[in-house]
Amino acid sequence: MMSLAAEPGATHPSKGWTFLTNHAHVLLAIAREPTARLRDVAASVGITERAAQAIVADLEDAGYLRRERVGRRNEYTINPAGRFRHPAEADHRIGELIDLFTGAPQS
Repeated sequence: MMSLAAEPGATHPSKGWTFLTNHAHVLLAIAREPTARLRDVAASVGITERAAQAIVADLEDAGYLRRERVGRRNEYTINPAGRFRHPAEADHRIGELIDLFTGAPQS
């Protein structure tokens, strides 16, 4: 028998842990809205703006995304060919994760 918390669409009041890291949540938020302000990304993930900035810097340094200044805003481009960092998932591209959660195929 499956518990209520494991059922699709079920909500659980406790935020003890999640399957995805904040890095994955930030990457997905940017994939959904490449011109989003970091303050909005942080709010959607539930972290501070400073934490979002640090995560974006990590993702940039690792080659998962690129930031370009367009007018007064940043626009982010994700590298969907980037591989997962953990050896257990290293044979998968991050584009697969983005496709799964956004429904938009990544080249």
